[in-house]
Amino acid sequence: MPTENRDDSLLARLASRGGQREAAFLAPHHLAAADRLERLIQRAQLVPRVTMSYDPTRVGGRSGAGNNVLSATEASAAARRKLSALANNLPPDCWGVLFDVCGLGKGLQLVETERRWPRRSAKLVLRIGLEQLAAHLGLSPHATGAGSGATRNWLEARLPLIADEPL
Repeated sequence: MPTENRDDSLLARLASRGGQREAAFLAPHHLAAADRLERLIQRAQLVPRVTMSYDPTRVGGRSGAGNNVLSATEASAAARRKLSALANNLPPDCWGVLFDVCGLGKGLQLVETERRWPRRSAKLVLRIGLEQLAAHLGLSPHATGAGSGATRNWLEARLPLIADEPL
């Protein structure tokens, strides 16, 4: 189950710095990619619900709510198609760790135990997967854009600060 509070989540701990000189294990673009994946998995409604929801848009309460249910179904189907495309573009092990951590909220130790991987290997696979996902989503560690272009003004020439001719 995805975590709602990012302050104590696994990814937030990996993105925090251990000390002044130590760099964070995950960069901000990794966190942005993980957040987008988490929201996409929630939209796809792939994680089973543990509690009952009495929201009329989810259970189809009123007759007018049928259109909302249909649009919610279409939205989840579109999210599932996007997830399928992501899964096809990422390495299988990376996708599995990303889905387990971002979608199901599993810890890295549990992922390593389930897959019979050595210790700390899931942490590296998570970072590689987040880097691949960020690249696929167009996120980069540094801002990019137009180079150092000329400053554009609406005036053709700058007006003098003090008039040359007395009035």
